[in-house]
Amino acid sequence: MSISPRAGKTADPATLVNIPRLITAYYAELPDPAVAGERVQFGTSGHRGSSLERSFNERHILAVSQAICRYRAGQGISGPLFLGIDSHALSEPAAASALEVLAANGVEVMLATNDDYTPTPAVSRAILAYNRGRTAGLADGIVITPSHNPPADGGFKYNPPNGGPAEPAVTGVIEGWANEYLANGLAGVRRMPYGQALRAATTHRFDYLDAYVTDLANVVDMAAVRSAGLSLGVDPLGGASVRYWGAIADRYGFDLTVVSDEVDPTFRFMTVDWDGKIRMDPSSPYAMQRLLGLKDRFDIAFACDTDADRHGIVTRSAGLLPPNHYLAVAISYLFRHRPQWRADAAVGKTVVSSRMIDLVTAQLGRRLHEVPVGFKWFVDGLVSGELGFGGEESAGASFLRLDGSVWTTDKDGIAPTLLAAEITARLGRDPGEVYRELTRQLGEPCYDRVEAPATPAEKAALKKLSPQQVHSTELAGEPIESILTEAPGNGAAIGGLKVIAPSGWFAARPSGTEDIYKIYAESFRGAEHLQRILGEAREIVAGALAPGS
Repeated sequence: MSISPRAGKTADPATLVNIPRLITAYYAELPDPAVAGERVQFGTSGHRGSSLERSFNERHILAVSQAICRYRAGQGISGPLFLGIDSHALSEPAAASALEVLAANGVEVMLATNDDYTPTPAVSRAILAYNRGRTAGLADGIVITPSHNPPADGGFKYNPPNGGPAEPAVTGVIEGWANEYLANGLAGVRRMPYGQALRAATTHRFDYLDAYVTDLANVVDMAAVRSAGLSLGVDPLGGASVRYWGAIADRYGFDLTVVSDEVDPTFRFMTVDWDGKIRMDPSSPYAMQRLLGLKDRFDIAFACDTDADRHGIVTRSAGLLPPNHYLAVAISYLFRHRPQWRADAAVGKTVVSSRMIDLVTAQLGRRLHEVPVGFKWFVDGLVSGELGFGGEESAGASFLRLDGSVWTTDKDGIAPTLLAAEITARLGRDPGEVYRELTRQLGEPCYDRVEAPATPAEKAALKKLSPQQVHSTELAGEPIESILTEAPGNGAAIGGLKVIAPSGWFAARPSGTEDIYKIYAESFRGAEHLQRILGEAREIVAGALAPGS
């Protein structure tokens, strides 16, 4: 993976997205439904694309919104739809398009008070809170966000009544209907003018910010954080959480500094990611240079991505913690300091997350629930309390309330950052120091993720690999213990494969949006051994994909 010489530096003004051109393209460019890249495509987190590439335009949003209305009607979902947006430039136009369709279909829509940006977890929490105790008239939601993706991107995600990301069985239906509407020139799509939709009797306002911030005291020990008198720093990265932090500080009496409350759809204030592109990724040291430069001013500092469903933890002792490190720390702490959780509550992780989580889970005497990539696999367990925690290596996590009941079933970036403050307050050590102690007890892994080119045909073949297609018997000098194409926790296909040896493993999965596949790898024998695993992983995957293998 080649690192750009611009990585970690402020974006060159010449490379910033042209916002007027982006918005014009949203309305003016017409996607061709016969072109695969211009159709509606739901990945692990909804439909994403850019108006400049005709993959996220007004027609897409009108079609998807009508398909969601059709799905709701078929499922008898008649409660309100909670609608939230982030600060990407395409989010507000998409919200307007969606409201035109939702109102024309008579859907009760809950828009944010003061047209606030709305974090993904605030929408998930609102759905669950409304549906608590109900068996009919259930609510659902839409979050308009491409997460941490570059400024030219847009995203549109449906959350059913369970509050989490919709499962493939649901998104497949919505995607199919949406593409039918596109192919038929939007015939069958109901729509009313935006002004009329705003004034419709079915359009309401909801204070997401107050509801979420007030309820946080039921998830994190805010009193412990306040009593410790910690100095906290936060960088919203120009995203949807920007107004939430001041409200949190005011309500709970924290010494919390928002290092920047700037919102700009070009995100010109960001330092660019590893490849020279702007991404609001709080797990990237390149994107987090602003907060890293301030780390010694605070006892603990943190950031969230643009829709606040991912976290980044910056400590004095270790700087920016890799997501896998913090997940291990959070799990180790939570299951020791949440006495009201079920004694049999398990730990949820994705197959590409660190084995350190497995070791911590075993140390706790808890059950590990390992699932494919995608937060949707944690939803049912979080709702029932069977999972105390669900997390993925891309810095997404959620966990139960203090009393063991469900908090959110979508990723929450805000609660895990405040948990880092609770950990620091109650243990007298920051999460970086806690992780070092875990490595002294359990060993120190090296982890990396790289990308390799793959044709569409190779990506399709990788999704369907069987263990029998892997002919290697060793990985980096150790015998291969197992080859997985299904997740141990639920038996669902992982969309690739995972190869495990005594001291290391790798997993390979095709990208949903680019002609590449991703290799995730880890070694407990050091950096040199990790590089051997990565090199052999490419050879093993190439051999498995070879004709006749």
